[in-house]
Amino acid sequence: MDKTLLPIRLVFVALCAAAGWLVCYTITDWDHFRGVALTVGLCIGLLVVLVDVMLKGFSLRGLSAVTFGIAAGSLIAYMVGASPLLQEGDPTRIYLVRLGLFLICPYLAIVIALRGKDEFNLIVPYVRFVPHEVDVPLVVVDTSVLIDGRISRVCEAGFLTAALVIPRFVLTELSGVADSHDPHKQARGRRGLEVLNELRKIKHLDIRITESEVSKREDVDAKLVFLAQSMRAKLLTTDYNLAKMAEFHGVPWLNLNALAKSLRTELMLGERLEVELVKPGKEEGQAVGFIEDGSMVVVNGGRGFIGRRVQAEIVSVLPTAGGKMIFARHVPETEA
Repeated sequence: MDKTLLPIRLVFVALCAAAGWLVCYTITDWDHFRGVALTVGLCIGLLVVLVDVMLKGFSLRGLSAVTFGIAAGSLIAYMVGASPLLQEGDPTRIYLVRLGLFLICPYLAIVIALRGKDEFNLIVPYVRFVPHEVDVPLVVVDTSVLIDGRISRVCEAGFLTAALVIPRFVLTELSGVADSHDPHKQARGRRGLEVLNELRKIKHLDIRITESEVSKREDVDAKLVFLAQSMRAKLLTTDYNLAKMAEFHGVPWLNLNALAKSLRTELMLGERLEVELVKPGKEEGQAVGFIEDGSMVVVNGGRGFIGRRVQAEIVSVLPTAGGKMIFARHVPETEA
C-alpha cells in the first residue's frame, strides 16, 4: 500500500464510521442501532478503500474510456429500447429486455473502448488529455548524458524507443555549465545544448520536459533518483556514483559506457583490420592507431606509414582497464 495515501485512507475510513454513528442522531428510531450503524459505516469505508487499491494503475485515459463506453452503450440501449421493436408486447418482457440492453450494451462498449485506446482517442480526440502514450516506457536523462553526446546517435539509430524525460533542473544545470568562465566546462555545456537540439530534431523521438526544480546543486542526484522512482522510469546516466545511488533505491539504470563496451567487435588472432596510424609507438618501427571503438592498435613496422590507413594483422590482444590494446603487424600491399 502506498505510504503517502495510507493516512488519507485511514482518515476516510474513520469518517465513514463516524458518519454511520451520526446517522443515528438524525433518525430517532435508530438509537439502539448505533453499534450496527458504526459497523456498517466502517465496512463501507473499507470497501471503498479496497476498490481504490484494486484500481491501482488505472489511468485517466482508462477512466475516460470507461465513461465513453457507458455513455455510448446507454445511448445504444435507449435507442433500441425506444424503437418500434419494443412498442408492443407483454410489459414485463419488454421491461426485462430493456433492462438486459442497459446491462449488456454499456458493458460491451466499455470493453471495446478499453481494448482499443488508440482508436478511441481518434474517435473522441478531446478526451486525450496528454499527447503522450501512458504505457510508453520512460527514461529520465541526466546532465552527464547530454554532455557525453552519444545519446543523439543512439536515438537517431532507433535503438532507444522509450520517451526521454528531461527535468527542468537538468536544463538549468546544463545552461549554467555552458555559461561557466572555465573554457573546458563552457565547451562541455555548449556541446550538451547542441546535443539537446539534435534530439529535438529526431522526429520519432518522444521528449518530455518536467517542470521540476531543486534549490541546491547537491540535491540534483537525489531528485533524479526520486523522479525516476516516482515515474517508474529508468535512469540514463554516465555518472557511476549516481548509478550506484539509483541501484541502492531499486531504480533500474542505463549506462552508455556499458552499451559501447558491449558493442565492441570481438577480434581474433590472425584477423586483418584497417587502421589509420596517428603517432609513433614506444618501440622502434612501431606506430599507433585507433579503431572505431577506441581500442589502441600498435602496429609493428608501421612507423613509415604514419598519417595513412594501412592493413594490419592481429598478433595478440591485451585486455586493459580502459579497453583492449591490440598488437598487430603491418601487412604490405603485396600480401593484402
